Amino acid sequence: MTKADWIAADWGTTNLRVWAMSNSGTVLDTAASADGMGAITRADYAACLRKLVGDWITPQTPIVACGMVGSRQGWVEASYATVPCPALADNFARPDAPDLNVHVVPGIKQTEPADVMRGEETQIAGFLSLNPNWDGVICLPGTHTKWVHVSADEVVSFQTCMTGDLFAAISGHTVLKHSTGGDGWDADAFDAALGDTISRPEKLAAKLFALRAEGLLNGLPNAEARARLSGLLIGAEIAATKPYWLGQQVAIIGAGSLASLYLRALAAQSVLATQAQAERVTLAGLTAAYRKLKEAAHG
Repeated sequence: MTKADWIAADWGTTNLRVWAMSNSGTVLDTAASADGMGAITRADYAACLRKLVGDWITPQTPIVACGMVGSRQGWVEASYATVPCPALADNFARPDAPDLNVHVVPGIKQTEPADVMRGEETQIAGFLSLNPNWDGVICLPGTHTKWVHVSADEVVSFQTCMTGDLFAAISGHTVLKHSTGGDGWDADAFDAALGDTISRPEKLAAKLFALRAEGLLNGLPNAEARARLSGLLIGAEIAATKPYWLGQQVAIIGAGSLASLYLRALAAQSVLATQAQAERVTLAGLTAAYRKLKEAAHG
C-alpha cells in the first residue's frame, strides 16, 4: 500500500488530479476524478479528496493544492499576491478540514489593468524551477489564455484572453453552430484566417458572419469554417498581445492541438516558441510550493 510523504493536487474547474509524493520528489502513485470545482459544492471537497488519497495519508500528511480550489467559489478563497511578485507566495490558505492537512497555493492579481490567475502561477513556478534564470513571456493556452511577462524570477505583468470561451460560445450558441459543427480541420484555412485578423483585427465581427454566408451560398465545408473561426479568434489574440511576444523569448505551456495552434500562430510571426508539458511543470510547481511550505515550518 502506498504511503505518501506529501500529496500534490491540481484542482481545476472540471477535474481533480493528485499525486502521492516522496520527500525526494518521486511520484509514488497518481489518481484523478471529475470532481472539479464546477461539479461540486464547498461541502463536498473534503470527501472528494479523501476518496482519492485516503489510503495514502495520515491526518498529518501535507497536501498542497493549486487551481480553482482556491477561488471564491472553491473550497477556501486563497489570497492573491500582487505583481510584480514571485510566482509562488507563502501565504497558503487552509480550508476547514480537521482531519486533512491541506494548503492551497495563492493566486496572482494585477490591479491595472485588472487581471487575476489561479493555477497558472504554479505552472509558471514549475517552469522557472526547471529553467533557471529564464526571462521572457510564457503563454498558457486554455479557455482563458494567459500571456505572462517573467523577469528575474518574478511575474512582472500578465494579460488574459477569453479566446477559448469565445470559440465555444460562438461555435455552440450562435448562428455559426450550423456552420462549424463536427471535429474536422483545414490547416490552410486556419492559416489564412489567422493572417486576416492579425493584419486587420478590426474586421473580426464581419469576418465571422461571412463564415455563415459562405456556407449558405457557396457550400463552405464545416471543417474549413471551424478552422477559420479558430484562426480568426486566435489571430485577434495574437494581434492584441503583440506588446508581450514581440522581441521576447516565448515559452508555451501545454500539449495537444490547442498548444500546437499557438505554436503555429507565433511561428507565422517568426516567433519560434519553446513548449513545456503542462503536467510536468504543474508537478514541479507544486513541489516548489511544498518546499516553500517546509521552509516556513522550519523558520
